Amino acid sequence: MKKVLIVETNVNRYKNTNEATGLWLGESAEFVDELQKEGIAYDFVSPNGGYVPLDPRSMKYMDEAIWNTYDDYDFVERALKNTLKPEQIAPQDYSAIYFTGGHGVMWDFPDNPEIQKIAQDIYTHDGYLTSVCHGIAGLLHLKDQEGHYIISGKKITGFTTSEEVIAGKKSVVPFLNEELAKSHGAIWCKKRFYKDFAVQDGQLITGQNPFSVRSVAKMLIKEIK
Repeated sequence: MKKVLIVETNVNRYKNTNEATGLWLGESAEFVDELQKEGIAYDFVSPNGGYVPLDPRSMKYMDEAIWNTYDDYDFVERALKNTLKPEQIAPQDYSAIYFTGGHGVMWDFPDNPEIQKIAQDIYTHDGYLTSVCHGIAGLLHLKDQEGHYIISGKKITGFTTSEEVIAGKKSVVPFLNEELAKSHGAIWCKKRFYKDFAVQDGQLITGQNPFSVRSVAKMLIKEIK
């Protein structure tokens, strides 16, 4: 069994503001928890490597499982302090790539050529592209070997426009996931705001919001076990 590559953001604030953002902790911690239960290995990468900031709002939604992961030395060292750089990644070592969320990803996921190349290579070799919440931003610009958007004609989900409005960030983010996905030909699926929802379409497995992490993980585990 190959490993799963977990992608996290290096962005620590909303651009042109003094408001902090970063990784939504549960979207990494809960995913890791599910992989650990099944003995599936994983690595962490970020666009710049190294330090990953936490969205302070995510610390308000900590259950015991998230705390247990956050208390784990290995998780802190590998996921928050010393993430790998893209050039350290060999795509053939991974059966899937998972894009975590937090608003920060909207600035450093969509157009990062190194991360995109890794994801494209994993997908081309029959691996899975997975994401949750704002992590869908990492998939929106991906193209296949023929130059077509990978999400075109595929059922996907992610943080919706209505959820962005409720979060009070619609006017701050650089784009809206739902609208951009549709413009690239995706079949956008969604359920009621802030409810667990994940969808699979072939090699794509995506979750709508922070409450969908474990559903995404379980769908992926079923495929790669």
